[in-house]
Amino acid sequence: MRMRSAGPGSCPKRMVMGPCGGVRADGSCEVLPQPCVFPVPAEWTEPAGVPLRTVPLRTVPRILTDFSSEPWSAAILASVAAALAPSCDAVLVGEHQDRPDFPPALHASLLLAAGVRPWMTLTCRDRNRIVLEAELAGLRELGVDAVLCVTGDARAYDVRPDVTQVFDLDGTRLAALAAAVGVAAAVAETPTAPPRQLRGFRLFQKQRAGAAVAVLNHASVTSVTGFMAAAAQAGVTIPVIAAVAVFTDELSAAALGALPGLELDPAAVRAVLDHPDPVAAGIAAAAREAGALLAIPGVAGVNISGLASARGYEYGAQIKAELAQRIRAGDGRDH
Repeated sequence: MRMRSAGPGSCPKRMVMGPCGGVRADGSCEVLPQPCVFPVPAEWTEPAGVPLRTVPLRTVPRILTDFSSEPWSAAILASVAAALAPSCDAVLVGEHQDRPDFPPALHASLLLAAGVRPWMTLTCRDRNRIVLEAELAGLRELGVDAVLCVTGDARAYDVRPDVTQVFDLDGTRLAALAAAVGVAAAVAETPTAPPRQLRGFRLFQKQRAGAAVAVLNHASVTSVTGFMAAAAQAGVTIPVIAAVAVFTDELSAAALGALPGLELDPAAVRAVLDHPDPVAAGIAAAAREAGALLAIPGVAGVNISGLASARGYEYGAQIKAELAQRIRAGDGRDH
C-alpha cells in the first residue's frame, strides 16, 4: 500500500499512518524523549487499482461497555459477562501491554458462549501481519460484530524486555486489512492529542482506509463537541462512539488518568472520590456525562470505559451495568 508519511522510518512504533493517540500534550512521543515525527496526520492513498472496501456494522451500539476480567480465567470471564449482558449492546475487549490474555479469536468465542456480543481489540505490537490476518479470519468466521484496530501502546521498559515488539502495521493499515478480510473495522481517535485541530482530519483518513465506526478516547464534553464539528467538516460520516469515564475509587480513577491523551477533569474526579458514597456519586456523574455526550451531533453511542472499581472485576461489572441502565432510563430512545 502506498502512503505518505511525515517521518518515514523514524517513528519508534514504525507507524506510517501517524500520529498515534498517545502524543503527549507538549507534542512529544510517548515512547522516546523526542518530538512526534508526524507534525501533521499522514494522508491515506488508496492502493492503485484496488477499490475501497468498508464492511458496515450490523448495528451501532448505543451502549458499548468495556469488558474487564481476570486474564486467563474463563470462569471470571463468564461471571463478568453475565453481569453485563442485560445492560449493554456489546462489550469492548481491550489489549494491554502489561496484561496479556487469551488470543482474540478464542476470547471472542468464550464471550459469545457467555451471552455477550464482543468487539475485540487487535494491536500491532505483539503480532506480525500473518498472525493479524489469521486472527481477523478467525473473528470473521465467529461472526464478531467489529474489531477495534489500533497500533497499540509500546511495552513499558520494565514489562517483558525480553519480548520483541513487532509493529508490522499501524492501526489505520490494520483497519484496511480488516475490511479487506471482511470484518467491520472500528478505529480509535483521541480528540485531545496534538495536533488537536487536525484530529478530525485524521479520523477522515481512517474512514477512507475502510473504518466503519470510531471509538473516542476520554475527553470532556467541550472537547468532543469541538472534535465532532471538525470531523464533520473534514468529511467524517461514520458513526462515532464517545467514551464515558466511570470510576468510584482512587485506583479506578488513577488507571484512567495515567493513560496518555486521556482528559479527566481533576475537580470532577475529586468530587466523586470525596463524596460520602463515591459509588453512587461515580455512577451519577458518569450518567450525566453520557447524557451530555449523546446530545452532541454525530455521537451515536457511548463507551462505558474503565475498571469502575478496585473491588474486583465482578463488582466493577455491576457498577457498569447499573450505569448503563441509568443511561438508558434518561436516553429517551426505545431499546
